[in-house]
Amino acid sequence: MRDFPSCFGESGVQIADSSSSSSTHKSAHNLVTCLYQAPRRGGCWCLITITWSKSLMGQGLGVSVDECSNNRSLGRLDIKPWLFSKKKGSKGLEFDGSRMDVFWDLSSARFGSSPEPLEGFYVAILFDLEMVLLLGDMSKEAYCKTGTSVAPRSDALFVAKKEHLFGKKVYCTKAQFRDNGKAHDIAIEFETVGLDNPCLEIRIDKKRVMQVKRLVWKFRGNHTILVDGVPVEVFWDIHDWLFDPAAAKAVFMFQTSLSGDDKLSPWSCSQAFGGAQHLSFSLVLIAWKNE
Repeated sequence: MRDFPSCFGESGVQIADSSSSSSTHKSAHNLVTCLYQAPRRGGCWCLITITWSKSLMGQGLGVSVDECSNNRSLGRLDIKPWLFSKKKGSKGLEFDGSRMDVFWDLSSARFGSSPEPLEGFYVAILFDLEMVLLLGDMSKEAYCKTGTSVAPRSDALFVAKKEHLFGKKVYCTKAQFRDNGKAHDIAIEFETVGLDNPCLEIRIDKKRVMQVKRLVWKFRGNHTILVDGVPVEVFWDIHDWLFDPAAAKAVFMFQTSLSGDDKLSPWSCSQAFGGAQHLSFSLVLIAWKNE
């Protein structure tokens, strides 16, 4: 079996890392991290990390920017959790003679179980007064607030997402594997049929796309499925579910390549951002077992 590809680079975690104790369970589960490739003037590329969080104090939003050529951090903005304020606003940050502005409006946002909003919001990111990334379904309001009149650059791409899921046997989320593609329902089910025959099943839009039996011997592996006619490689590591119940987590990654080249790591910046768009998209799911 091939090793898990790395995701979230030096500023995040390795997909195969299963050493974290269950103490991370409480602190990390209310985080969703999304990464985007975005252009800068002068032919440079950067990675924008959007972190959605949730606590007893309310929702939170973090935005950080890293230069892709050398993984250098350019800056970070944090919008702290709010209950009755800061649901809309703007913040600016200057770096390397450039300016980044973040505008957001989550005053009407609708949330599900995840810290990431479902609809009724926008987050707009501008470099030197040029919009490079727009999230949410309120684009008209975003253009009006930021004073921009053109659509975001078409070469801004969704690169990776990491999300924590919770359940006893079934773990569900939604994912969009291609820009402007359909959002799919993903369900991961772990079933124990007798003490010696645990089974892993993954469904996309309620249709079973893969099943793994004899997990005692196949607790790590990978398998290729088709989603929207595109090959998506699924990696899994459920070692802790079987052999370390105290850790209570498993790790899954769904990886697709926009170029059809599944050998390219999503974090090979020198290859991916050197001009040709050979980016892969990775969805990392940390599944925590609630007893």
